[in-house]
Amino acid sequence: MQANVRSRWMKSVMTMLVGGSAFQLSGCDPEVRSTLLDGLQSTTTSLSTALISAFFLGLENDEDTTGGGLTTT
Repeated sequence: MQANVRSRWMKSVMTMLVGGSAFQLSGCDPEVRSTLLDGLQSTTTSLSTALISAFFLGLENDEDTTGGGLTTT
């Protein structure tokens, strides 16, 4: 039960940090804001790609390799 509470707390904190940083960016120098947002976008894209690739690699490894599956004759 405590792990569930900790997980919820971390999600709340991360939401506040991301939301707060978006409000802080409105007062930044446009060049700094652009650089920061470009970096955040590339990091998010890389992370998403890695997670999706890992998911599909995990599915490929779950296949039955003992030869007991369906065969055609």
